[in-house]
Amino acid sequence: MQDIVSIEWIILAALCTATAAVAVWWLSPTSGAKSMEHDLLLGDGRTDAVFLFDENTLIGWSSGAKKFIGDRTDDFNWSSLRDQLARSYPGLPQSPNFLKDVGPLVLSGTANADSREAHCEWIDGITRVQLRRSTIEEQNKSLDQELTTLRAAVHQAPYPVWLQSDEGDVTWTNIAYDDLSNKIRGRDVDFEVPLFTDLEEPKASGRPERISIPLPEMEKKLWYNVSTTETEAGWLCHAVDVNAVVDAEVAQRNFVQTLAKTFAQLSIGLAIFDRNRQLVLFNPVLIDLTALPASFLSSRPNMLTFFDRLRDQRMMPEPKNYSSWRHQMADLLEAAAEGRYQETWSMPSGSVYAVSGRPHPDGAIAFLFEDITAEITLTRQFRSELEVGQSIMDHMDEAIAVFSKDGTMSFSNEVYHKMWNMDPDSSFAKVSIVDACRVWQDKSVATSTWGSIRDFTLGTENRDPWWCNVQTRSGDHLICQVCALQNGATMVRFKSADTPTLPLEQQRFTAIAGQS
Repeated sequence: MQDIVSIEWIILAALCTATAAVAVWWLSPTSGAKSMEHDLLLGDGRTDAVFLFDENTLIGWSSGAKKFIGDRTDDFNWSSLRDQLARSYPGLPQSPNFLKDVGPLVLSGTANADSREAHCEWIDGITRVQLRRSTIEEQNKSLDQELTTLRAAVHQAPYPVWLQSDEGDVTWTNIAYDDLSNKIRGRDVDFEVPLFTDLEEPKASGRPERISIPLPEMEKKLWYNVSTTETEAGWLCHAVDVNAVVDAEVAQRNFVQTLAKTFAQLSIGLAIFDRNRQLVLFNPVLIDLTALPASFLSSRPNMLTFFDRLRDQRMMPEPKNYSSWRHQMADLLEAAAEGRYQETWSMPSGSVYAVSGRPHPDGAIAFLFEDITAEITLTRQFRSELEVGQSIMDHMDEAIAVFSKDGTMSFSNEVYHKMWNMDPDSSFAKVSIVDACRVWQDKSVATSTWGSIRDFTLGTENRDPWWCNVQTRSGDHLICQVCALQNGATMVRFKSADTPTLPLEQQRFTAIAGQS
């Protein structure tokens, strides 16, 4: 049993010896003073002076210890350290071995000491001495640095900053405030007189308020957003230059006024909704067309409220039910956002509006309302007159065909369709005078009349009316009359006749003789 215990003590002693040897090698100056110096830097960032001794030999030090060691790293020992620290830290041992016997020591520094206390301890043959700096001193130094930084930041700020008392006197200013004051009032004005006089609103509300300063030599004002903070020393004020913002707002307001004046002259109602679907712009014509009150439009209603009000005023087609109305509004918004919405609204009052929706930048939508009642009425009247004229022509006994200046058939009646077995309305292609002459020629006896009609229709000279007799292949005799109409048009008429066909020259002579 004693042998086992002896072996354990031998192993433990060997491990301690190896550990000490490694520590001595690692901490020795020859193993690299720079590495040891780096290792002795404190983790909290402090620059305390730390010394490591192996007996009397210095084997390591921190960056804070350099001012004690200087360039004497080779011959600096325990005695050298004691010579420098004995007065500042009374009780420093004559030899490091003293610490081995008595244990760690904490020595308080005198008034002349750089640090508050010195910690001395012996650890496995290595003596460690640390001169700890006072925490209060470090805090004071940190506060001084922070105060210096804050002073520089406020003093060099690019916008005016000043301190003003409750009585209204300026007690402190930064460089930007001084430059602005010299620019506006010169250098001879009393420093205590405030540059910004209307500070009651910012003080009361606690929010930045826009305040202007007039320029004496120019009809212009400088605009600033001024905010105030109450402190023990008075009111701390900040002024931020917003002249660019004010200029942009003025330009925007002038532009909107210009647009409003332009839109006011339009005969089309205009309603523009922003990206939030609120009415932001409308013109007076919209009030006349929709009968919506100006107070309602000026309250910036949203789009659904706007169209609901139109429906209530019976100024748009009435939906079958409210559910379909909501679906219709959703489709309307989608189509307008894509620029596809274009409809004609027929009102119960008889008015007709053309309504279109167009997308605008930044998600806005514009609706255009145009009263097309007169145009629709005129179109309907014109269409009705055409239908009446067509009906009259269809009840006539003569076959009539009208050709335009370019030779295209523009009108024909039912008698013509039956006579020549030809219906121009059933064809997608336009019927020309050449096509008509080909049909006439196929269904009649050979004659030069068709060529003369073609030349008359397409020509611009010798447009006197004339007539001739033609005979169909079935034996019917027809009288063909040709006359010129307005705008270069030509009318060709066919009616039954019992007289025989005359030569073309005699026909023309007869027509001329009849005119004389």
